[in-house]
Amino acid sequence: MKENIIHLEKITKSYKVGTQAVHALRSVSLNIYRGEYVAIMGASGSGKSTLMNIIGCLDTPTGGTYVLNQKDVSRLSDNELAEIRNAEIGFIFQVFNLLPRSSALDNVMLPMVYAGVRKNERKSRATDVLTDVGLADRMLHKPNELSGGQRQRVAIARALVNKPSILLADEPTGNLDSKISEEIMKLFAEIHRKGNTLVMVTHEETIARHAHRIVRLKDGEIESDTVNPDPIYGAVPLTL
Repeated sequence: MKENIIHLEKITKSYKVGTQAVHALRSVSLNIYRGEYVAIMGASGSGKSTLMNIIGCLDTPTGGTYVLNQKDVSRLSDNELAEIRNAEIGFIFQVFNLLPRSSALDNVMLPMVYAGVRKNERKSRATDVLTDVGLADRMLHKPNELSGGQRQRVAIARALVNKPSILLADEPTGNLDSKISEEIMKLFAEIHRKGNTLVMVTHEETIARHAHRIVRLKDGEIESDTVNPDPIYGAVPLTL
């Protein structure tokens, strides 16, 4: 039986711009299951960034219910959301957000400091995940000594190190050329095959085709939710 890890029910999000209400999300309901690899697509203004912020506990909905890994996170305080983010979500951004004066190893160890992991274990786990993403020989290099693809690999290792419930990737190849983008997508396929749940937000059709399920947003609503029958690099669809 599939295990529901993300449950969104009738999620709405509205903003006020002057005297006008802007409805970014309109009654969005969505289930994502443990071990899935899902791409969320949409044009600018479709609501995909707002949805990503809510899934990532960076924002709260105006209405509706969001249950993440059996926890209702719809109405938590900012401090409670911060705790959930650190424990449950690994973020991978278009901008790598690495500390420029710290080594790759120190960057990857940082989330474990906030999680209260002991120093010896921090170094051991960071070393393991950097090795897994192909950076065993670059651990002591600083970001400016690494290529764009290597910096994104550091960011991916940092996202993995706390063993989160989901990996949330926002336009993860946006700052990379096509060759490096393909290398990162191959790495995502490997991460998915190891059992990780991946949710990727992208506007690029070729990038979305790596996922085994594609959810398309338009005007704050889900326009379609389809299985990709032939994902690139063989992401395996989840079955009952």
